[in-house]
Amino acid sequence: MRRIFIMGATSGIGLAVAERLAAEGHTIGIAGRKDEVMKNLVAKYPGNVKWEHIDITKDDAPDRMRSLIKKMGGMDVYFHISGIGYENDALLPSKEIATMQTNVVGFTRMVDAAFRYFRDKCGGTGQIAAITSVAGTNGLGHIAAYSASKKFQQTYLRALDQLATIQKLDIRFTDIRPGWIRTPLLDAGQNYPMIMQLPYAVPRILRAMRRRARVAVVDWRWNMLVGLWRLVPNALWVKIPMPVNSLASSRQAAINAAEATSGNARPDTTA
Repeated sequence: MRRIFIMGATSGIGLAVAERLAAEGHTIGIAGRKDEVMKNLVAKYPGNVKWEHIDITKDDAPDRMRSLIKKMGGMDVYFHISGIGYENDALLPSKEIATMQTNVVGFTRMVDAAFRYFRDKCGGTGQIAAITSVAGTNGLGHIAAYSASKKFQQTYLRALDQLATIQKLDIRFTDIRPGWIRTPLLDAGQNYPMIMQLPYAVPRILRAMRRRARVAVVDWRWNMLVGLWRLVPNALWVKIPMPVNSLASSRQAAINAAEATSGNARPDTTA
């Protein structure tokens, strides 16, 4: 059993991952901003779940991280799932900057802290895994800050992988790039292409983390699509409208909202 720190474990993918790993008996450190959610998870798995209130946009986040690691008795895997994003055609500064504060500044703050911990406290051994996104493949106009921040994360992990190699450290990096997953982060009033439900996506995410895959796209359909995206020349890419969603009917919106909060897929929608 491993000691796994999950940053962003209070909703969506992070909560589903934490539930699955806690049920398997791993020692789990959960961190986020929703204290009641974390307390409920601790009550459900009192023997192997520890928690700490951490806001990755705050300067004290690394100190709180070290406090949680101490409660866990150490850390073998740091799994960064925390993130936000907005569809923001109007380029409202508040949304673009908030996305960068969380997905770039907060990401860097926490991943660097994990790197230093493995380097200084664990003999240079450990694993840093992160949920990035297929949106980081190319810039997407409707979600400019989000797609750019995910590209940053992917490049930053590659750079840290190189740094670890130069410093002769055995720190493994896993960049997990899912397509759309129905979580509270997505607008329930919209439909998204090739959307996945949590019960379908989470096992594939955990498989990539356990295999310590360097890069894993979830799922195979998105892997094929991003492969095609990479072949599109920039002069052509900027001319493609590339909508990220379409308007859902009122009935579909209700279904979307229920799926996002419960994590349950309908029988005819496994992907």
